[in-house]
Parts: sequence; structure tokens; C-alpha cells
Amino acid sequence: MKFITGEEISKALKFEELIAELRSAFQGDVTAPMRHHHDYANPQEEIDSTLLLMPAWEAGKDLGVKLVTVSPNNGKFNLPAVQGIYILWDAHQGTPTAVLEAKTLTKKRTAAASALACSFLSRQESSSLLMIGTGSLAPELIQAHSCVRNITQVFIWGRSPQKARAVKEALDLSAECRAVEDYREVISEVDIISCATLSKEPLVFGDQLKPGQHVDLVGAYKTDMREADDQTVIKSAVFVDTMAGMRESGDIKIPLENGLLVEEDIRADLFQLCRGEQDGRLSDQEITMFKSVGHAIEDLAAARLVQSRLRLR
Repeated sequence: MKFITGEEISKALKFEELIAELRSAFQGDVTAPMRHHHDYANPQEEIDSTLLLMPAWEAGKDLGVKLVTVSPNNGKFNLPAVQGIYILWDAHQGTPTAVLEAKTLTKKRTAAASALACSFLSRQESSSLLMIGTGSLAPELIQAHSCVRNITQVFIWGRSPQKARAVKEALDLSAECRAVEDYREVISEVDIISCATLSKEPLVFGDQLKPGQHVDLVGAYKTDMREADDQTVIKSAVFVDTMAGMRESGDIKIPLENGLLVEEDIRADLFQLCRGEQDGRLSDQEITMFKSVGHAIEDLAAARLVQSRLRLR
């Protein structure tokens, strides 16, 4: 059984191929039960950590399970908030075939899923992007979005200006990239807003949005976290990666509980978009909002692509 490192995963996964692989996976016949989500106490940090178990399989072919921990305060230890492993089996004989480093796999598939949604939901002529957040996912999201739209301007903001500059330096893009001290100065001007933070308070406000924008919400993975306020939800056509997981994040759960949003208002998930069962953006004036919580199908598709590219089968 092969252990596949993060470096090997990064080399194997190219966003153009991975986005296409995810599109195919959401069109296909993969089983993915509801993921296990367990918060557990972390007394030294005075904030809960989280254990996630995410299984998925395609009958007679492959089966995979991701085991992940999320520790929000890990930044002060110079460690990523998300850590874990992914185990891939041959679903026919039940034989484990590979263990993959899950942090890199998760970053790649999460960014690819947002870019896949962006291909349906942003205006085709979108050329500018605001990245809110400076974690390890930020450069991946910028590069993935750049694969589905001709991005020529990128603005990066985080609470640490130094980290924002580091994200800028890590990018290998022809686009003009700039770290900004106040994202509110540009949020009304860009075509795409991507947000990947652990914020408990909204950072994207509906009264700052303009017609035609696309809002990509990737962080705020718990029910008491939010990246966008109620006005953003009210003004937007709302899409999610999966209907089954839409209540896992405060960005959707809180508006549902407050009666500002009903489930019927959520226009489609990635299954419906990829299968052509629902339309994405309907006009150039529409504001679209995509909320990602992650789906086990994305992990399985990415792990299989890694295995194929490394010629391990």
C-alpha cells in the first residue's frame, strides 16, 4: 500500500483536469453517506476542535474515507487548521490501495469545487477577484478560479498584511496581484469574491455588493460561523455544493432558522448544475452566492485522479 505525500498530490493534480474530474463525478453514480461531524473539547485552547469522517464509494470500483481534524487555533503553532489522511480501497476486493495526505488533497479539491461552481455562476467575462483570507487555501482558490475565468486582477486581504503579501508572492499568475489593507475599498468593484476564513462574524455585507457579482463562501464550516450577512443571502441567488450538507454552516443554517431563507429558495447544488437539471446564473444582473461545505465525492474523485496520474493501478 502506497503512501502519497502532499508534494506528490500537488504535482499530480492540475486544476483543469481536477475541475473536469469533479464535474464528471457529480454527474455519475457515487454513493456518499452523510459525513460524521464530531466537535470535541480542546481545553488548552478554550475552543472546540472537530473530527470529520467522510466516506464515498462507486460500487465495484473504488471506496475512500477521509479522516480530518480541524483545530482553529493551530496558526499560533505554525500548523494548518485542517489535518488528516485519506484512505483509498479497491471496492471490489476490499483491499486498501493507498493512503494520501489529506490536507493537500482537501485544498485542491475544495478550490476545484469552487471553480466548478464559478463556471456556472459567475459572468463569463468576469476578470477581477477579491480573495478574503490568507490561509493555505487562498492561493489554491485564486489559481482554480483563474482556470475557469480570465482573471486579470487579484486583490488579497487578511487580518495580517504580512500573510496577505505572502499569498501574493506565492502565486504564479500573469494577473496583476495586490495585497490590500482594507478589502471594503475594492469589494464593490470586483467580479468574484472568494472568502475562506474561520470567521464567526460576517465579512461580506450585502449592501456592499453590486449587480452581477459572484460570491464564493468556502470557510465558516461550523453552524456558529459566518462569512456573509443576511443581506447578502437575501440579495443573492443561493447555491450549495450539496443539499444534504447545507445546514452544516452558519451561512445557510442561521438564515434558515431566522426565516430569511427557506430550503426552496436554494436554487441548486452541484449535482443539479453538473447534470443540467437546474440552471446556474440567469442574467448578468443577478448576484450569485455559492456555499461550500465539502463533499466526499470530491475527495474520491481527487484521490482517484492522483492514483491514475501516478500510475498506481
